[in-house]
Amino acid sequence: MILPIIIAGGSGTRLWPLSRQCFPKQFLTLDGDHSMLQTTMQRLAGIAHQPPMVLCNEEHRFAVAEQLRANQLPHSGIMLEPVSRNTAPAIALAAFHAIKNGQDPVLLVLAADHVIRDEVSFCQTVLSANAFAQAGKLVTFGIVPTSPQTGYGYIKRGNAFAQTTDLEASSAGFIIDKFVEKPDIDTAQAYLESGEYYWNSGIFMFKASVYLTELHRHRPDIYSACEQALACPLMDLDFTRIDKHAFIDCPAESIDYAVMEPLCNTVSPNDKAIVVPMDCGWSDVGTWSALWEASSKDTHGNAMRGDVIAHRTKNSYIYAQDKLVTTLGLENMVVVETKDAILIAKQSEVQHVKAIVEQLDAEQRPELKQHKQVYRPWGKYDALDNGERFLVKRISVNPGEKLSLQMHHHRAEHWIVVSGIAKVTKGDEELLLNENQSTYIPVGMVHALENPGKQPLELIEIQSGDYLGEDDIVRFKDKYGRD
Repeated sequence: MILPIIIAGGSGTRLWPLSRQCFPKQFLTLDGDHSMLQTTMQRLAGIAHQPPMVLCNEEHRFAVAEQLRANQLPHSGIMLEPVSRNTAPAIALAAFHAIKNGQDPVLLVLAADHVIRDEVSFCQTVLSANAFAQAGKLVTFGIVPTSPQTGYGYIKRGNAFAQTTDLEASSAGFIIDKFVEKPDIDTAQAYLESGEYYWNSGIFMFKASVYLTELHRHRPDIYSACEQALACPLMDLDFTRIDKHAFIDCPAESIDYAVMEPLCNTVSPNDKAIVVPMDCGWSDVGTWSALWEASSKDTHGNAMRGDVIAHRTKNSYIYAQDKLVTTLGLENMVVVETKDAILIAKQSEVQHVKAIVEQLDAEQRPELKQHKQVYRPWGKYDALDNGERFLVKRISVNPGEKLSLQMHHHRAEHWIVVSGIAKVTKGDEELLLNENQSTYIPVGMVHALENPGKQPLELIEIQSGDYLGEDDIVRFKDKYGRD
């Protein structure tokens, strides 16, 4: 059966301020009731497949695990990349892992942050392309263009692939002529009118062994580094950890540059790389304007989410996360409100949000890295208020979960239970706190917090001291492997 490989990387910059470095767009719920990662896995229901394998940055591991747990999504494990090295190494890790027990599945490589409106067509196209993958071809899916987009790379198709007896008659594929970079508007219009070009979707399908063979042929340095990195994997809960030092030495390269383009340039035979057309309402949601295009809209062309009142507003994207957002007289605008930042931009300017992100980075502002609401493996916390020597948080602990046994050198903490039951460890003492009860954790005291109940535990934490950073935590015991 097909083994889906979900690549859940990302730097969290293109959809700032909703996406952040610690919470990139694949974890966002932008349309509907599920995150992009959850939706990516759910759309596989129309395809017979093994439980998907997810690859993500180590920093995002608990966000991935929690989103899969919350929707009860089965998976084959979560492989952690200690550093980002682009798609060619990531897929190599998945391929090596897939063949370790003598199996050789067909890998369906998907990004976790794409929008696909016609999921029936998506599944049908994948199933038809499976015949090519089974026959030893490396398949990529070319999105049938609907407009002259300058933000996508393109694939030019060559001759139709000759049908053979081992391929289904319904399979439609073309030998790839070449990959081309993002064009200017005139070139994109010519591509659209020719009918010979497709948007490069970044979706691939091939046998694990076939990919590794071609990677070894064209980029033996990447092959060797990934093979070494996965030689002695370490299992940690649902996570697979690889050798950090070996992977750091791996070159960063996309699958297009490392494998697919060299295959197209092979003199003969050059029919190893196949493009299969896909018409499924696809978008990579790379900008706020692209998200507006992919979203459901009202009669005035507005895509709105959250508490929004819009008057005399047209063709705009408005997102309210924490407050009432009202607009008057706007057209072709983007307004995004979060708890700690607001973006207001013309749709024609949203591609320059990177400049704002770069300034935040230069000034080392916290709004770049994470939201005020931060997810942890045990639940989440929300920073409510802060001053020179204090910080107030609202903490939510999931049923049955426990924070690490820890201590702080510079801060004391007051805990006040709002709802649920808290099991508190303070040195050698254990106590149960109910609603409206509280306790005090002095500086330097070893302590832990646990939710022994069946309902979420909600409490207010007030920190006080001369340093309140998250790195003032000494963990002695942690069920999530952070000690």
